[in-house]
Amino acid sequence: MIAAPSSSDEAARLLDLARYHVLDTEQEEPFNRIARLAARLLRTPVAMINFVDQHRQWSKALVGLPELESPRSQSFCAWTIGSGAPFVVENATTDPRFRDNPLVTGAPHLHMYAGAPLTTPAGHRIGTLCVAHDRPHPLSNEDLQSLQDLAALAMQELELRRGLLDAARAADAQRRQVEELRQILAHSRVVEGVSSLMDLDLPFEDALTTAASLVSDAIEADFTAVLIRRGPGYDVKIPRAAQELPADMEAAAASLLEGTSGVLGTLSGRSAPLYLEDYAAHPQAVPALIAAGVQQVAYVPLGTEEGRPIMLVMRVRDAAVDGWRAQDRALLEVAGRTVGHAMRRQAALDRAQGEARSDGLTGVFNRRAFDEDIAGALSKVGATQLAVIDIDGLKRVNDTEGHAQGDKVLRVLAQALKAEIGVRGQLYRLGGDEFAVISAERADALLAWVDIATRAARHAVLAPVGASVGVASSVEAGQVDTLLRLADSRMYEMKRRRGDLWPIP
Repeated sequence: MIAAPSSSDEAARLLDLARYHVLDTEQEEPFNRIARLAARLLRTPVAMINFVDQHRQWSKALVGLPELESPRSQSFCAWTIGSGAPFVVENATTDPRFRDNPLVTGAPHLHMYAGAPLTTPAGHRIGTLCVAHDRPHPLSNEDLQSLQDLAALAMQELELRRGLLDAARAADAQRRQVEELRQILAHSRVVEGVSSLMDLDLPFEDALTTAASLVSDAIEADFTAVLIRRGPGYDVKIPRAAQELPADMEAAAASLLEGTSGVLGTLSGRSAPLYLEDYAAHPQAVPALIAAGVQQVAYVPLGTEEGRPIMLVMRVRDAAVDGWRAQDRALLEVAGRTVGHAMRRQAALDRAQGEARSDGLTGVFNRRAFDEDIAGALSKVGATQLAVIDIDGLKRVNDTEGHAQGDKVLRVLAQALKAEIGVRGQLYRLGGDEFAVISAERADALLAWVDIATRAARHAVLAPVGASVGVASSVEAGQVDTLLRLADSRMYEMKRRRGDLWPIP
C-alpha cells in the first residue's frame, strides 16, 4: 500500500477546508441526495462525499456503506485531490498502490474506484465525490463527466451552506451587540457623569482617573487610585486623596502594588469586586496600610479583559461612612461596567483603524495601506521589488457573466496570490482591477506568484482572464513616484506587446 503524497499548498488547502466548518457534522439531505444520484447514474453500489483532512478521510454523505472514517494513508480520495481531473482505479486488487489496502483486502472489498475532486473558489481541492464497486465496472467518458458535474453541484451546495453559516454568525454577533447596547443604556442614567466623561476625546488613562475621582466623591472615599497593569506590577494613577490622610499614605499604598504581595497579589484572574469591611483582619493585609489607619477597602475590576485595570478605593478608621453600603457597591460596579464598555469600544476603534487599511471586496490591503507602507519598504536595507498587476479580461467577464462573477475573479485571484506570497511580501488592491505586491524576493518569483494566482482565477469564470505585470526594483528607482511610474510603464509595455496574443491559453 502506498500513501498519496501531500500537495505543495497543503497548509493553505487545510485552511480553506476549515473555513467550511463541515468536518464531524451531521449528515445533511442535500449532500445525501447528490451521493444517491451519483450511485444511480454510474450504476455503483457505493457513492460517497468525502473530505480529506490532515490525517484522515471523513465522509459527509454515504450510499452503500456504514459511517466511514479512515486514515489518510489508506484513502483513495487522497490520491484524487492530487489533480483537477477524475481519478480512476479500474482494478484495485492489482494496483500496487492499493492491493494491500484494508479497504481492498477486507470490507468493503473495493475493486473499482472513481473520484472527482471538490474544488473551492480559491482553487484548493478539499475532498471528493466518489463511487466504488466490489466487482469490475468500466466507466465511460460520459460517466466521468456526470461524476464531475455532480461534484460541482456538491461544491455549490457547500458554498451555500457556508454562506448560511456566515449569515447566522453575523446575525448572532449583531444580536449580542444590540443586547450590550441596551444594557449600557440602562446603566447610563446611573453613572451619567462617568459615561459622558468616557465619551470625551481625552487620553484613555486620563479619562479613567477622572472617572475614578467622580466615583470617589460620590461614595465619600478617603483614597482612590486606578491601577493599570504593567508587567508583573501596576502603574498607579491617584485622582483624589483626602487632605486629612497621613503624608505617607501614598507611599504606603505603593508598597502593595507589585502584583504578588498584599491583598492585590491574591486577585489574579478574579473578575468580581472584593469588598473588605475590616482590612486589618485580612491575612494578606499590608502592615504599612494598617498603621496608616486603612479600614475599608474595595477592589473593583474595570472591564472583563485580561490585564484589566483595577479601581482601588479606601476609607480610614472613623470615616464619615461606616461600611460599604448597597448604593456604594452599585455605583462602583456600574462604573466598572461603564468603563469596561469604554475599553471595548476603544479596542473596536483600534480594530476599525486596522480595517480601514483593508479592501472590503478582496480582504487584502487597500490603496491607503499601500501609500502608508511603500515609503517604509523602500527605506529598508537591500532591494525591494514592486509589482503592479492589471487584470486582463475583467470587463469581458462583467459584460458577459455579470459583475458578481467579476468580483469573484478579483476575490479568487487576490486570495490565491496572497496564499502564494505568504510572509514573503504584502499584497494590495490599488483599485478596480489593479493590484500591487511589495516584496524583497526576486522579480521572477513575483511573476511566478501572479501566474499561479491567474490560473486559479481562470477556473472561477467562463470568459478568459489574465494579468499584465510590471516589476521595478528600488535599486533602479529609490523614490516612490519614480518606482511606481517605472512599474506602471513596464506593465503597460507587457500589455502592449501581448496585443492580440492575449488571452494566454
